[in-house]
Amino acid sequence: MHFYKDYVNPYLGDLLENLDMDKSFTKGEGCFLYDDQGNSYLDCIASYGAVPFGYNNEEIWECVRDYYESKEPSFIQPSSLDAAGELAKRLIEICPQGLKYVTFANSGAEAVEAAIKLCRSATGRTGILAAQNSFHGKTLGALSATGKSSYQEAFGAPVHGFSFVAYGDLNSLEAELRNKPGYYAAFIVEPIQGEGGIIEPPEHYLKEAKKLCEAYGVLFVADEIQTGLGRTGNIFACEEEGIYPDVLLVAKALGGGIVPIGACICKEEVYNGDFALKHSSTFAANSLCCRIGIKVLDMLLKDDKNILKKIKRNGLILKEGLTALSLKYPNIIKSVRGKGLMLGIEFGINRDTFPGTFIAIMAEQELLTPVISSYLLNVESIRVAPTLNGSNVIRIEPSLTITLEQCYRALDGIEGMLKTLDNGNTADFISFLVGRTGGEYKKNICSSSRIIPSGDETEGRFAFIVHPTELKNYAQFDKSLSSLKEDELAKLADRCNKMMDPFYISSTRITSKCGETAYGEFIAIPKTAQQFLAAPKNEAVAQLKKAIGLAKKRGAKIVGLGAYTSVISAGGLLVKDEGVAITSGNSFTVASAVDAVTSAFLQIGRSAAESTAAVVGASGSIGRGVSILISEKVSKLILIGNSKNKKSSMERLYRIAGEIYKHIAALLKDNVIFEEGSLGCKIARLEGFPACGNHIDEFVSFAKGIGSSHDLVKISTEIDADLPMADIAVVSTNTGDILITPENLKHGSIVCEMSRPSNVSPDVEKLRPDILVIDGGIIEVPGLPYLGWDFGFEKGHAYACMSETMMLSLEHHYEHTSIGATGVSLESIIFTKKLAEKHGFKLAKLKSFNRPADIERWEKASGNYCSK
Repeated sequence: MHFYKDYVNPYLGDLLENLDMDKSFTKGEGCFLYDDQGNSYLDCIASYGAVPFGYNNEEIWECVRDYYESKEPSFIQPSSLDAAGELAKRLIEICPQGLKYVTFANSGAEAVEAAIKLCRSATGRTGILAAQNSFHGKTLGALSATGKSSYQEAFGAPVHGFSFVAYGDLNSLEAELRNKPGYYAAFIVEPIQGEGGIIEPPEHYLKEAKKLCEAYGVLFVADEIQTGLGRTGNIFACEEEGIYPDVLLVAKALGGGIVPIGACICKEEVYNGDFALKHSSTFAANSLCCRIGIKVLDMLLKDDKNILKKIKRNGLILKEGLTALSLKYPNIIKSVRGKGLMLGIEFGINRDTFPGTFIAIMAEQELLTPVISSYLLNVESIRVAPTLNGSNVIRIEPSLTITLEQCYRALDGIEGMLKTLDNGNTADFISFLVGRTGGEYKKNICSSSRIIPSGDETEGRFAFIVHPTELKNYAQFDKSLSSLKEDELAKLADRCNKMMDPFYISSTRITSKCGETAYGEFIAIPKTAQQFLAAPKNEAVAQLKKAIGLAKKRGAKIVGLGAYTSVISAGGLLVKDEGVAITSGNSFTVASAVDAVTSAFLQIGRSAAESTAAVVGASGSIGRGVSILISEKVSKLILIGNSKNKKSSMERLYRIAGEIYKHIAALLKDNVIFEEGSLGCKIARLEGFPACGNHIDEFVSFAKGIGSSHDLVKISTEIDADLPMADIAVVSTNTGDILITPENLKHGSIVCEMSRPSNVSPDVEKLRPDILVIDGGIIEVPGLPYLGWDFGFEKGHAYACMSETMMLSLEHHYEHTSIGATGVSLESIIFTKKLAEKHGFKLAKLKSFNRPADIERWEKASGNYCSK
């Protein structure tokens, strides 16, 4: 976004860039804008009404040329200002009766500032009352009169003395005025709320509100900064109800689309010397802006106000056309609002409209109207914008000079957008954002059924945090995305990562074999594994905390960490103070990995005690646990760590080797009998083995000394050198890299893959039929419930880490579990195994590359097949 993003507003620049709305407009003419590629766009924003006669209107520029030729001075404060006096007189002549004095400002927000000071000085009161969801500008004082908490929080408002009542509610207005007599100086209100979502008040609201203000001695301020000077088909919107405000505010259109200017217009009894002699401005009331303002009034009033008649006609055609579209697409358009050329389309899309789609998530996160605006800009060449406060509304607010033909063009473009959106097909709707042209798209049909909490206090409550480990995972949530190519999915993932917050995906109910139930929800973070790895640690953890906060807000009492959320939070240690129990799920993941290996050995009739096992990623939490448990069964063990951090990795691996020796020593002490040929049996015969030792350091020293010379537990960071010696490999790493290749595996070996995304190359399946790859950590949940979304498994199957979260919830064990590397202990592993047995969670049938494992095929290829 060239210099604007670099030097003006990088945050807005990023947002516009992500939405493909960062066009460089190099020419404006009438109601059209032209970008630097020569493309034209029908502009239906008109800078929120500040371009009343289109871009570069010739009459306005003629006024500027005349001003230049006249040599009239511009900034001549303090003086009697001729142009300002003339414009003020002209404004008073067209304003509602009773108004007498004009205070000029440089913008609408400054006009609001002037009104606040004026009303306080006139009444001696401090209170300013405004309507909720209103918008009166972004200076601190004006912002304080804006009923939107997000702006107030961002800018440090509200300033003391500002209060709000419901817009259009006379009862709440009267109650507030009655409860605080003598407190409020003014009530400021928009005849139509612009940034609030183009909201019209009930009939006669303004007139009755003015009466209430008179009864309580409160000044009535009509903010016509957006509605004034023709926008609704009248010079001022309050004319329709015959309202005579104490103060009237105008701006936007008064500058003719060329210069900024605003005005605070008031009654004689409101104006006072205290305000008049203290309020001033260097630039306000400058001659150039005032001459343009005079020209604007001339153009509005000429030919018996003919332009107002056209505004009413074209506005009616637009509104009737939009209303017809709302009847044609009732599931998309909730309402059409506004008057004249100040119209709003309210969208009513939610989870029930398009379940299981990113379209619904975008609507939930207030991103849909920006994307709709981007679609209209990039596909239909029509420029619209969402309203600031009304996040589900886009405004249709073109220049007052829009033609009938251009109105119909706008309606055609909007219908084209609605037709695409109505399919509920995210891939089709956002195809322009990912560079896709052409292709087939079908209407996305999803079930809207949703499980909700029972309300029973005995029911467990959990949530599980997920994220797309791979690009293809996006299509598991929204099936329409399966039509996108990998590079297109990558573009979508990049945009989602930058714009979307964590969101609720789906819900489920688990019923254990004991009869207990737990209600659970899945919360998604829109970051892929690679994006998590690339993000700054504090940013990734902050997003995880936001997801946990959402889960807690929705009622979860324990939250499980899926995939890289466990990695980036140090197994949950960095998020353990969020006010809810956390589990990494790693204890049951370890247990299931060892069970999967054991099951595979049983099925193929091979002895574990005669096999060498390798654990790739042994220094991680899961790898450590697997290494300790599997040491009871195998003949030799190779612990493989990260070669990129060789020194620190070796130290961690030696400590894990020490823990293995300590574990074997404890089993020997308990008179456990190991199978002949197994590691335990061999260790028991070693000279110098500290069988009676209790301190881990003794066993670490043994691992580094005598133990390592026997090569029973080998320490390695060289995967290509040492993995080919293994009959069985368990893979669990924190990297998304391909580590297991056809070249570094022993003939006839078995690989238990625990990493997500996978560390096993797809070429292993293609080129090495003698290798059996087992998808580890897949559990059959009791009752085979639907988990609410498709994450690549059969119905009722889940990852072991998910299952641990479910089991802890069924048990009402709302305590931190499996946290950090040391939190995955033999005790926690045994605890989760007992819970699994109690509640009916069991290892799923062996799978390989997400398909049932073909043991017979493998046995043939590996030479271990015998005819039965």
